[in-house]
Amino acid sequence: MSSKIRIGLIGYGYWGPNYVRALSELPGCSVTVICDSQPERLERAASRFPQIPVCEDAREVLERTDVDAVVISTPASTHYKLARLALESGRHAIVEKPLALEVEHCEELGALADAKGRVLMVAHTFLYNPGIQKLRQCVKSSAFGQVYYLHSTRTNLGPIRHDVNAIWDLAPHDISIFNYLLEEQPLWASAIGSRALGNSREDVGFVTLGYANDVIGNIHVSWADPNKVREVVVVGSRQRVVFDDLNDLERVRIFEKGVSLSETDAGTFGEFKLLVRDGDIISPKIEFSEPLKNQATDFIQAISENRKPVSDTLTGTHVVRTLKAIDASMREHGKAVEVAKCKVASRSS
Repeated sequence: MSSKIRIGLIGYGYWGPNYVRALSELPGCSVTVICDSQPERLERAASRFPQIPVCEDAREVLERTDVDAVVISTPASTHYKLARLALESGRHAIVEKPLALEVEHCEELGALADAKGRVLMVAHTFLYNPGIQKLRQCVKSSAFGQVYYLHSTRTNLGPIRHDVNAIWDLAPHDISIFNYLLEEQPLWASAIGSRALGNSREDVGFVTLGYANDVIGNIHVSWADPNKVREVVVVGSRQRVVFDDLNDLERVRIFEKGVSLSETDAGTFGEFKLLVRDGDIISPKIEFSEPLKNQATDFIQAISENRKPVSDTLTGTHVVRTLKAIDASMREHGKAVEVAKCKVASRSS
C-alpha cells in the first residue's frame, strides 16, 4: 500500500464535491479516481478537478491498482451492493448513511469487513461535529445532572430524495446523535408520518424513541417546512443544553436552569418538593474544525492503526434497526415497536 491512502469516490452528487475537496486537503490520503453514472456530473468533476481521472462504472474503480479505499456517496438503495463489492475486492470503505436499507445487510457488511480485515465506516458526520462533541461533554458532566429527555428538529424545503422518505433521509442524523450522547440504542420507537407534498413517500415525520431509565427522545423531520432548522436540545435536572448548527456565533448554549425532586416531602399535601435551579446562560468556546475532514481523518487513522472508527458498522446498524422499527410503527399508526428484536454483538475495539 502507498504511504498515502489512495481513495476512489463513487458518486459525485450532493456530497461528492465536498468529499473530493476535503480528502484532497488531508496529508494522509489522495483521491485517485471519481466515478458517477451520470455524464454531466463527470463533466463537472473533470472541470473542477482536472488532475483526477473519471469513470462511469463503479466496477472500474474496484479494478484499479491505485485504489486502497472508496467513498460511497450514492443513493441509499445502492449502498449495500456497492459496499459489499468494495469489501470483497479488499478495499476499505466509507458509506453514506444509512449503511443499508435492511438490518441483515448491515450485519452482513460488518461481518464481511471483519473477515477481510477492512475498515468500514458509516458517514454519520454529526458525530465528528465539534458542537455535538461539546454537547456530549456537557451531558456527561456532573453539572448537567440526570438526563430527562432530548428533542431535535431538522426541517427545510427539500432536497427531496427519490429512493427513501424524509425519515430515512434526515432522522439518521438525530438517531446517531441521541445514541452517541446516551451511549445506547433506543428500546422502542413510535412514529407517524405525512405525505404533505403528495409524494409516494413520507416527507414529514414525528418520531419518539424510548431509552433506558425512561429517557425520551423526540425527532421532527420535514422536507416541507420553509423554515430551515438544525437543532438538538437535551434537558436535564440541572441544565438544558442546546446545539444549533445554523448559529455560527453560539453553536452550543448551556442554560444553567433545571428542576429536580427534593428528598423530603413538601408537607402540606404530601407531594415532593420541586427544587428549581436558576442560573446563567453560557456559550462555551468551540474550536472550529470541519466535521467532514474530522470524519475523513478518523477513517485514515483507523486504517493506519488497524482499529474501528468512531462511526463503525455497529453504530450504523443500530441506526438502521431503529429506522426499521420506525417504519413498523408508522404502519401501525404510531404504535410503539421494540427496536432490539434480535441480539447485537457488543462493540469491539
